[in-house]
Amino acid sequence: MAERGRFITFEGLDGSGKSTQLARAAAWLAEQEVAVETTREPGGTALGQAIRSVFLDPRFGEIDGTVELLMVFASRRQHLLETIEPALARGTTVLCDRFTDSTLAYQGFGRGVERERIDAVDALATGTRRPELTLLFDLPPEEARRRGHAPDREGGADRIDVESLAFYTRVREGFLALARAEPARFRVINSTASAEETAAAVRSVLAEFLGVSAQESVR
Repeated sequence: MAERGRFITFEGLDGSGKSTQLARAAAWLAEQEVAVETTREPGGTALGQAIRSVFLDPRFGEIDGTVELLMVFASRRQHLLETIEPALARGTTVLCDRFTDSTLAYQGFGRGVERERIDAVDALATGTRRPELTLLFDLPPEEARRRGHAPDREGGADRIDVESLAFYTRVREGFLALARAEPARFRVINSTASAEETAAAVRSVLAEFLGVSAQESVR
């Protein structure tokens, strides 16, 4: 039986650079001959992608926080069953762009949905499944929101991008509170650094966790 894979998540505000750094980390791990699979939330499956398109569509404007909660957990359960758990069972390391910490930060701290309600749905949908390692890409909310509104942003601003600065601030505070509560799982990465410096910090964290060299291959 293959050794079970490792479940690693990349978290942070929209605009924090986590998605770009996840792709770079996956390419680097492949060079280190680590079997790796990348995925994202909402998404990761055909059903998840359909939910994502509705969830982020700016046409729908404000959506109740509990409605958002149910949407993301519906996507998440299918994601676990169809993508994440099978990959881990094969011995593949899974790098996932967002997981339940995003729900706690966005719908909990951002929207004000009670923690007890989130935990109840989480228990039903995932059995309170958590990653083994979470990289939190942190930067000031003003900068995150500016990046989300950049004119060259692919696809334009989505429904979350246009939220207020106060919302971004609450979400950031939520992420940092989660990191303080679980210091053994979280590693906070400074996203105000250059892309190269951030990538080096990511490699250092992953190398220690996975037991591989932190050096980037020379091409």
